[in-house]
Amino acid sequence: MENQTENNSQNKGSFFQSTTAKMMMVGLLTLVLLIPLEFVKDLISERSQRKQEVVDEVTQLWGKDVVFYGPILKIPYKSYQEYNVTNPKTKTVTIERSATIEYAYFFPEKLNNTSEVKKNTSLKRGIYNNVVFTANMHFDGSFAKPDYAKLGLKEEDLLWDKATIMVKTTNLKSVKSDLNIRLNQQKLDFESKPAEDTFYGTLETPAFNYKTLASKETIRFDLLMQYNGSNSVKFIPVGKTTVININSDWDSPSFEGTFAANDTTKTIGKKGFHADWKILDINRSFSQQYTEKIPNLNEYSFGVKLIETVDEYQQNERASKYGFLVIGLTFLIFFLIQSISKISIHIFQYSMIGLALIMFYTLLISITEHSSFTLAYLVAGTSVITMLVLYSVSILKNRKFPMFIGLSLTALYTFIYVIIQLENYALLVGSTGLFLILGAVMYFSRKIDWNNSNA
Repeated sequence: MENQTENNSQNKGSFFQSTTAKMMMVGLLTLVLLIPLEFVKDLISERSQRKQEVVDEVTQLWGKDVVFYGPILKIPYKSYQEYNVTNPKTKTVTIERSATIEYAYFFPEKLNNTSEVKKNTSLKRGIYNNVVFTANMHFDGSFAKPDYAKLGLKEEDLLWDKATIMVKTTNLKSVKSDLNIRLNQQKLDFESKPAEDTFYGTLETPAFNYKTLASKETIRFDLLMQYNGSNSVKFIPVGKTTVININSDWDSPSFEGTFAANDTTKTIGKKGFHADWKILDINRSFSQQYTEKIPNLNEYSFGVKLIETVDEYQQNERASKYGFLVIGLTFLIFFLIQSISKISIHIFQYSMIGLALIMFYTLLISITEHSSFTLAYLVAGTSVITMLVLYSVSILKNRKFPMFIGLSLTALYTFIYVIIQLENYALLVGSTGLFLILGAVMYFSRKIDWNNSNA
């Protein structure tokens, strides 16, 4: 009976000393370490959200997206309504007519724009830099004689001496230039009008006599506007022929909207970009003239969004997603060394190694907020690798294996950094790297006797 109990105790002890048991404990520890790793991800998300709140606050004061819509020729006209009037005494019915004033809107024949968009990095709130821009826009073009017949109007019903020019645009408070437009030889100042919708603000000139101002039934216009803005610059092609040219020192544009930029003239480089658009009236499905109210034409907007390809918090978030891979592969390296060298590594020592690996991400996010992501990655990576190499010397009792661990971690962190920096080839490089890592693990583990309980 005593022999049986002793044999069971030996079998139980030999199982917990077996390779299988050690693998299970290391695997369980790896899963447990995902908990503090999730806390680190929450910290990154919280800091990113805080940055977005600051950015929203600054852009609210500086200026948001810029959308330009116009200029538009606005001419009032008389609209008549007939109604029957019955004489109560004679019972005769007469037809009377009353006139009301309504408005006709005419888009320009030609609309040309040249815009210079320059980024402004001077705005800083706390530790956050807010990248915004100043846009200098020059518009010119011409209005042809209004085609009022298409609207069913008569020339004598139009009030030519009460014509105005109107412009719709977002963020009126971010306009930083004098607001006037030159019509042939006459200059007219814009005035802000009550908003007709929640998206656009309206600017309108005082009334002028169209027939007096028109030269050969054509009015040429010239308009300069300067905006403070952020995020994007867009236009609505109200010209029968609309030509837009944008030059900027922003190196990461994203072209958006219904119409694509001209591929033959579009250039993007480290010093900025240039883009051209040419849109004809046959390219969009709305008219050149309207009565009563202009329909919502936002679906026809186009332009450029000025983006940060990957900001520091996105880079930190992407780095943290590889945390499980780093912890798993590092534990695997230590486990293979333990199996090959017959050196015993306690589960507590694995825990210290795992916590050191997680500290990499807290160091990374904290240093990034005060410097560049590259410098932060270098400092955090060097610190953690140095700590683990020194710790490995103490637990492995030699220098050969710690040097191998240091080189392996350096290669692993370098590999992850390269993946983070890549955009188009991240998946390809990542898959290839993982395939090579798997091959290396299979090679170094090929001679380990997994059936040896003391391994």
